[in-house]
Amino acid sequence: MRVRSLIALVFVMAALIVAGIAFAQVKRPYHEGSVWDVTYVRVKPGMDSAYMNYLATDWKKEHEALKKEGLILSYKVIGSEPHSGADFNLMLMTEYKDLATMEAGSDKFDNVYQTTIGNDQKQMEGYKQRLEIREVVGSRLSREIILEPK
Repeated sequence: MRVRSLIALVFVMAALIVAGIAFAQVKRPYHEGSVWDVTYVRVKPGMDSAYMNYLATDWKKEHEALKKEGLILSYKVIGSEPHSGADFNLMLMTEYKDLATMEAGSDKFDNVYQTTIGNDQKQMEGYKQRLEIREVVGSRLSREIILEPK
């Protein structure tokens, strides 16, 4: 009888130790935040005003509509000093709650684009016009990391 109690006590203690280690490993000093879609753009020489005009009108209108529909959280335009002739000088940033929200809303995104920009033909015309004033160098999806206070 005493041996069974001792074995039970050892199992309980081992379980508590394992649970404590597992809990300690789960608590991290950070958590994952929102997802950012970052597009790197090189504005062609002499086309800064034309492209900034597009961003301040059509691009902003589109992003405000996406924000109003709850499809995005925020958006930003960040100027950057290019380090070479092939480098970007603008970053267009769009913030999403998470990847699931970003992927699940494709039909809703299309509806917003159709409403704010126009039909597919009008959207393609806009793409062609922007090719003359800027080049998309690349894009990345990035996740914000939020550091916990100590």
